[in-house]
Amino acid sequence: MSPRFGNNLDRIAAGGLLVGAGLGLAGTFAASWHVQACLWAIDSVALVIATSLLAVRSLRMGAEIVAGGYLVFAIGEGVLLSGTAAGPAASVPAFAAGTALWAAALALVSAPPLLPGWLRGAGWGGRLSVRHHGRSHLLW
Repeated sequence: MSPRFGNNLDRIAAGGLLVGAGLGLAGTFAASWHVQACLWAIDSVALVIATSLLAVRSLRMGAEIVAGGYLVFAIGEGVLLSGTAAGPAASVPAFAAGTALWAAALALVSAPPLLPGWLRGAGWGGRLSVRHHGRSHLLW
């Protein structure tokens, strides 16, 4: 792999994470559910691209478990994407399934000692929060 390709992969992944985070947050505050669905659809696609590229990067580094976590996250985000067009009430099952996959992805990414300890701890804490949030939507 050429250094230039690695830099492009990192830039595209970082851009996808930024777009995903920004549009995901913007969608949360959208007044219309149509606008919300559009923002969240673009957010999901950006996160699928970013986490897929992070999986490739992790795999090349020899971190197979972390790569698997990024792939599980991409799959979970794809499940969420499938629910955005259905509207807020009808997308609850897709949201619950997607957040369950997010929780599993956070566990896989945070398990190996690849990341600093404080970041791994934040990943485990986030996993518990996401898991609880998804469960509450299943019961809703």
